Amino acid sequence: MLETKRRVIGQMIVCQGCCCGATHKDRPEVPADWLKDEWRKRGLLKRFQLTVSGCVGPCDVPNVVVVNSESGSQWLGSITQFNQYRSLVEWAVHSVDAGHLLELPREFKGHRLEPWR
Repeated sequence: MLETKRRVIGQMIVCQGCCCGATHKDRPEVPADWLKDEWRKRGLLKRFQLTVSGCVGPCDVPNVVVVNSESGSQWLGSITQFNQYRSLVEWAVHSVDAGHLLELPREFKGHRLEPWR
């Protein structure tokens, strides 16, 4: 089995594909550059990976975020407000400080997405 030198607690995949962040299609913006800058400034990269991806689906839900960890995946949809992205960054910082993924903030409870039904 292959192993990495880094002990990563998780990965956040932010969709910026055909629909997510497509402001020309009247979809809400995805602040991808801001997220990358914050991840770097706050020193998260080595412990909590950030990936801005092409389409992760489902395309009928705007602005999808997937959080992967050793315990599985959590999918969020309709992340349409800048403050929601800010809250995800703060949650990532607190999770890195704790050494493991903390429970997502309550504000995301209504944004849970089950793409595999």
